[in-house]
Amino acid sequence: MSQLYSKTPNVEEHLHLLSSFKYFKNSSTENKVISQETISAIELHLTEGDILGANSVITAALKEIDNTPLNIAVTGESGTGKSSFINALRGVGHESKEAAPIGVCETTMEKKLYCHPAFPNVRVWDLPGIGTINFQPKDYLKQVQFVEYDFFIIVSSTRFKQNDIDLANVITIMKKNFYFVRTKVDSDLRNEKKCKPSTFNEETVLQTIQNNCLANFKKSNMIEPQIFLISNNNASKFDFPILMDTLINDVPVQKRHIFMLSLPNITEAVTERKWKSLKQHIWLKAFKAGLLATLPLQGIISIKDKEKLKTSLNYFRVLFGVDDLSLKSLAKDLQVPVEQLKAIIKSPNLLEIDNEETIEEKLWRYVETFCLINGGLLATGIYFKKSFCLQLHFLDTVSEDAKVIFRKSYSRQN
Repeated sequence: MSQLYSKTPNVEEHLHLLSSFKYFKNSSTENKVISQETISAIELHLTEGDILGANSVITAALKEIDNTPLNIAVTGESGTGKSSFINALRGVGHESKEAAPIGVCETTMEKKLYCHPAFPNVRVWDLPGIGTINFQPKDYLKQVQFVEYDFFIIVSSTRFKQNDIDLANVITIMKKNFYFVRTKVDSDLRNEKKCKPSTFNEETVLQTIQNNCLANFKKSNMIEPQIFLISNNNASKFDFPILMDTLINDVPVQKRHIFMLSLPNITEAVTERKWKSLKQHIWLKAFKAGLLATLPLQGIISIKDKEKLKTSLNYFRVLFGVDDLSLKSLAKDLQVPVEQLKAIIKSPNLLEIDNEETIEEKLWRYVETFCLINGGLLATGIYFKKSFCLQLHFLDTVSEDAKVIFRKSYSRQN
């Protein structure tokens, strides 16, 4: 059985802990799932040999990551594509029961909540456009309960109006972030190409849309903001991926992980950032579990372990869009047999038993291979539980599968 620390760790254990934590401390800032303040507090406890103190800080940080809500406000007048944007942001199809209704004529007069179907702590609020309510910007923000939201997204399908600009100015004064999103650029491009087939140039049209939007900001003597040109029907094109990156980087660090996981898998870059965020989260949980354990990586893999690992693998597959249901849907869109997609990825067969190797032997082979490749904390085998090692192996495999599927989809669509 694992022995709990009831005293200060010995010198060798102390050095192992400090060395292991460097992995987390030295990771890039944009991928960290806890704040620098929290990292410093953990390191201080470790330096002083206070294992229980470090464990307490990590426990509190993990609880905050998992339970802290993120509230996103989306505002814009009726007909701007606001509902479609809310659906695209949550990765929800327009016909899904969780979808915000589109094609509805009546104007939104009261705020409405749309939780992410898989991450209910990610909350997107559909707010009435400021032009639909007879309030000044400050009164409008009070009416929609400004303090609830982490940031605002102001949506338009044409030029941004004076009301939108006034609202952005007040949001700035109140020290919160806002983002201007110009929707339906795919429709603008189609119309322009139809009207001017011989002179049509996509880049020129997009720049014209951008300049037209900026013209109103110049008239109002507002510092030109970044405007994201998007298509709600194709989130992987235009500025939608840039908007996602911007939001991830700007969101408070303790809310970044859950927001990252909630985003649709629209590009390989999103997949990569999800992988990095999940790896940090798994690593932190593993480090916490290992703080109070002194036994090397050994022992059998129990039935309970196997069930937990199966649950983790299925969770990762759903999160990265390579589960059976997602593959079936994609196969239908690409008009190929689903078996063709499954044949080019590895995760569906990770826990299958073959004739020459038992499931336990297979899992232990993964542990040994993964620990050998990754080194650092894993190579020591002292503070790392076998189940976490396997979770990281599953995560790596699933994220690579997602990239393979994305490339396959992209090549078929272009």
